[in-house]
Amino acid sequence: MNKKIIAYFIAFIALGMTSAALGPTLPKLAEQTNTQLSGISFLFATRSMGFLVGALLAGRIYDRLPGHPLLTIMLVLMGISLALVPFIGQLWLLTAVMLLAGIMESGIDVGSNTLLAWRFGEKVGPYMNSLHFFFGLGAFLSPIIIAQTMLATGGSIRLAYWILALAVLPAAALFLRFPSLPVRYRDTAVDGGKANVLLIVLVAAFLFLYVGAEVAYGGWVYTYAITLNLATEKAAAYLTSFFWGALTIGRLLSIPIAAKLHPKTLLGGALAGCLTSMTILLVGQSSAAALWVGTIGLGLSMSVIFPTTISLAEHTISLSGQMTSYFFVGASLGSMSIPWLIGQLFESVGPGVTMLTIFATLLVAVVVFALLIGQARLHQEARAARIGA
Repeated sequence: MNKKIIAYFIAFIALGMTSAALGPTLPKLAEQTNTQLSGISFLFATRSMGFLVGALLAGRIYDRLPGHPLLTIMLVLMGISLALVPFIGQLWLLTAVMLLAGIMESGIDVGSNTLLAWRFGEKVGPYMNSLHFFFGLGAFLSPIIIAQTMLATGGSIRLAYWILALAVLPAAALFLRFPSLPVRYRDTAVDGGKANVLLIVLVAAFLFLYVGAEVAYGGWVYTYAITLNLATEKAAAYLTSFFWGALTIGRLLSIPIAAKLHPKTLLGGALAGCLTSMTILLVGQSSAAALWVGTIGLGLSMSVIFPTTISLAEHTISLSGQMTSYFFVGASLGSMSIPWLIGQLFESVGPGVTMLTIFATLLVAVVVFALLIGQARLHQEARAARIGA
């Protein structure tokens, strides 16, 4: 395999580890800053706000500057942010650090997805699923690392965050060695006119809902399980790992499938699996077994949705860095809004609001997906008519 592709995969392992760290460490960060859960949950919104700012800027930057040096800088800054977290006892300062971390995460995410789409075009599906498999691998490893280091250090999260900070260095070093891909200038906002604009909005809206549900589940299932006495702290950490682990395995299994199935078929099956898993979780709210089965099923079902959505967009319209950034703006707004909403309701309404909110979000995502497929078909028919004329 091309060493340049390996660099992207290593970067996404580090990105996954970083993204999954906040949920399992949330109670400790609340203690560290003398804050209640409703207050510390604002960190989800803060990091997502940083991701939003980064998404707005990153696409334009990658359309103009060499990508690999940009990825190196962002990886190093993300590592510095993580290393600082255990030293911060004030919520406002921790909020600022999480904002910076979110900006860097977004830059790495947008840049890697954009550069892979440029390199492989309509054949990007298996590579995109591979990339996000390694994100899932990092997200799977992160809670395990946190649980083990907390056991070894008497409950401290300092060593865990230092390990996460060091994990970004190999990818940063590799990107320094390789020349960047040439910038692909494609003004997709003009091609197809209003049809393209509507497609962009629908893709962004779909990712808003899906990513909001994914981040909400991965971030709150730990606290949900403990609050309902369905798991000990250690078991809840492993439950979180199993969610990300199932998501990782699903992406690994989907790599050959993505090369054979059309993205819309793969997405339809994944959404059906998500709704089935959420039904199990809602019906069996008092059952630890249902929680484990539903968590694993949801992780497997969600595994292909994000990378396959990007592949579907590349199949339908030509992606530029700016176009990809719009999708990530939608995703970041979702990751900011849905977990924050659950945090505001968790203590006042009860932990059951977690699963109800995620289920409702996925139901709306199915509706948006149907509209997206319909609009994509209209756009392709219009493009075929222009070519025939």
